[in-house]
Parts: sequence; structure tokens; C-alpha cells
Amino acid sequence: MKIQQIRNATLVIEYAGKRFLIDPVLANKGAYPPVQNSVRQDQNNPLVDLPTSIDNLINVDAVIVTHLHLDHFDEVAKEKLPKDLKMFVQNEEDANEVKKAGFFNVEVLQENTVIEGIQLIKTKGQHGRGEVLKFIGQVCGVVFNHPNEKKLYIAGDTVWYDGVQEVLEKNHPEIIVVNGGDNQFLEGGSLIMGKDDIYEVHKAAPNSKIIVSHMEAVNHWTLSRADLKSFIHEKGIGAYVFVPEDGEEYTFLNKVLKTLAKSCEIKAGGI
Repeated sequence: MKIQQIRNATLVIEYAGKRFLIDPVLANKGAYPPVQNSVRQDQNNPLVDLPTSIDNLINVDAVIVTHLHLDHFDEVAKEKLPKDLKMFVQNEEDANEVKKAGFFNVEVLQENTVIEGIQLIKTKGQHGRGEVLKFIGQVCGVVFNHPNEKKLYIAGDTVWYDGVQEVLEKNHPEIIVVNGGDNQFLEGGSLIMGKDDIYEVHKAAPNSKIIVSHMEAVNHWTLSRADLKSFIHEKGIGAYVFVPEDGEEYTFLNKVLKTLAKSCEIKAGGI
């Protein structure tokens, strides 16, 4: 398994021999106006450039769009992605919108969606707390499962709440990606995870590796990478929680290679 942080919530994931693009936002730096009623009103989005070429990003087997907010599926993605590419979305409403953009191989994620032997399990998310939920819209996450790979949970745009805990208890993912920039409007609180939410994820899944995405790329972020890394250090959880720079990639051995590696260690120890 390889997980590459691209920008904001955009990821490239290689899993069981297939390549997935998550929440593609492909516009140039500064292409869109700032999110209103939030900090940095003088800065257009995205705040940073892509770390790689669009051609490289769209060379995938499938795309997963967790929801249709502009910072998760933008106009350039609609233009540049091949229209016959497999597109997974959270519900029929989003499917209709993606089809209107010209895509015709669109499928709604279920609790047992399968592509090339890879099980995709749609999970719920809560994009904030309180009054903001009345207008912010529905979101989803997804669990990846394959016999030869570690189980992967992409939480999507959600805060920590009982729904995330239920996913962890039910699926026991070994690798977790959370969106953790603590993005907010000027009132209403966190829309995605902040440092305390991320710590709750760690406490609920203490042996899992957590990768924090959705950092410092749209104007309403309130938690920096530096502050999160300081918090991780204070809590002593640096061996479990990782904060990648844009373009950074993580590789996790699949179950077969891990078994072989352990076998080689045992043999080497006996020489």
C-alpha cells in the first residue's frame, strides 16, 4: 500500500495493485475565491500549488469523491479527468451531479462495494457540530479491505463523534487517514478534526497508524502542521501519528511481504 498526500484532502492511494485518486482538486494556486465567513479573506484558494503534474494524478483506475464541496471536487477535476473513469460517490444526489459533469461510469458506494477484489465500505461522517450541520451537507468516508493488504480507513471530512468510533470498533483499520486542519467558519466550531479529535482517534485505535491530511491548503484552516506536530510530540504519539507535507508518500508492507520479511529476519537470526 502506498498513500501519497497531494494537497488538501486529495490523495493518491495504491492498494492491492490498483490506483485510486481521492477527492481531486486540480486547480492552480489561487484559482478560487476564499471560503467566506472565515479567516484569511485576502487569500484565494487553493493556497498552495500541486506538488506533481495533473497528468500524473489522473493516471488512476478509479476516483472516490467523498462529497462535492469545491475543496474536494473542483472544476478543473471535472474538466481534466477522463469521462469514462470509474467514479465512486456517496449517494444518488452526488451521482447525478457528477453525471451532469459528463462522467458516465459512476457508482454509489455501499457497505459492500467491490472493485477488482477490493472491498470498499462506505462510512458515515459528521462535517461539524451543532447548527452548522443544518446546511453543511452530507459527507462520507470509506474503508478499503483486501486479503493481502492492511485495512485502510479514509475518514473524510468529519469531526470525532460516535460514528467514527463505531467504524473503528467494527472494522479495526490498521491505517487511518483523517482530515485534520480544524477548518472553521468564524462561528460554529470545527468542521473537521482538530488536534483533540485526532488524539481521540489514536486513543480509540492505539495500534493504528494515523496520517493527517487536509492541512494548510484552503483559507479557513486553523490548525497548522507545526502546531499539530508539537501536540503529537507532547502526547508522545509520534510513532503513530504522521503529518505529511504535500507530495510526501508512505508505504506499508502488505500481509504477504510482511510475513516474508519476518521469515527472513528469523532465518538471519539463526545464521
